[in-house]
Amino acid sequence: MSDRAARSDSGGRGPAREPGRERHRGAVTLRRGAIPTSTADQRLLDSRGRGDWKTKDAWRALRILSEFVEGFDTLADLPPAVSVFGSARSKPDSPECRMAEELGAALARAGYAVITGGGPGVMEAANRGASEAGGLSVGLGIELPFEQGLNDWVDLAIDFRYFFARKTMFVKYAQAFVVLPGGFGTLDELFEALTLVQTGKVTRFPVVLMGTGYWRGLLDWLRDTMAADGKIGPVDLELICLTDDVDAAVRHIVAAEAALSAEQEAIREEAVARTEADQRAAADGAAAEQAREG
Repeated sequence: MSDRAARSDSGGRGPAREPGRERHRGAVTLRRGAIPTSTADQRLLDSRGRGDWKTKDAWRALRILSEFVEGFDTLADLPPAVSVFGSARSKPDSPECRMAEELGAALARAGYAVITGGGPGVMEAANRGASEAGGLSVGLGIELPFEQGLNDWVDLAIDFRYFFARKTMFVKYAQAFVVLPGGFGTLDELFEALTLVQTGKVTRFPVVLMGTGYWRGLLDWLRDTMAADGKIGPVDLELICLTDDVDAAVRHIVAAEAALSAEQEAIREEAVARTEADQRAAADGAAAEQAREG
């Protein structure tokens, strides 16, 4: 077909173009040639662009701040939630996807929202289970060179440019992590959660590994190498609950939340009792002083 014919078939606007992939960046949608070759994270962390730091990074700081504000504002009214992690590459009929779907439904029935990265594979399965069980299904997406897009089972979604802003939301608005078989990103979330609990940055934060066959080698290495060499303590191994039983995983999370609530209530009651005792002592002291003056 000639160029003239192509323009005629497309209403004189030039050759017709096939629908292409798209990338969502906040309120902006990019398609085809408008999609940049790098991500916001790559541009932020690229030390070769030092000459741009004084001009561009100040503006990036505002963009980063806006991501935190958007996340905090959107998720502030979220009910108790559990973050679920796992591979985007898992097939829908894989054991981990079937387990994730069952887990999402069980968490929803227990009153939890389910937060995932919003992508395919294990994430989609967990979102689907929660949504079909009537729970709130949340997806926190991320800009990646290989665009994945948010799965169709997400009810509430936020797209992030920066990993660190997104990772904050995973922890801040969750009562627990459940980690199913996955790759580097899954391991990143797992060890960040364990580090936060170990260092006391978060308290009573259950970390559940599901898929005993997949994770057994890692746990053996943590015990026989890291702990044996003194790099972690034996108590650190107790931060992880390993199970293939969905009901056991949910019970573990519910029990940890109940224990934390009881502990916080005991602290509150102790503080109230201490305040009342101080007030009585002050009143008795004032009465005694008045009696001496009289």
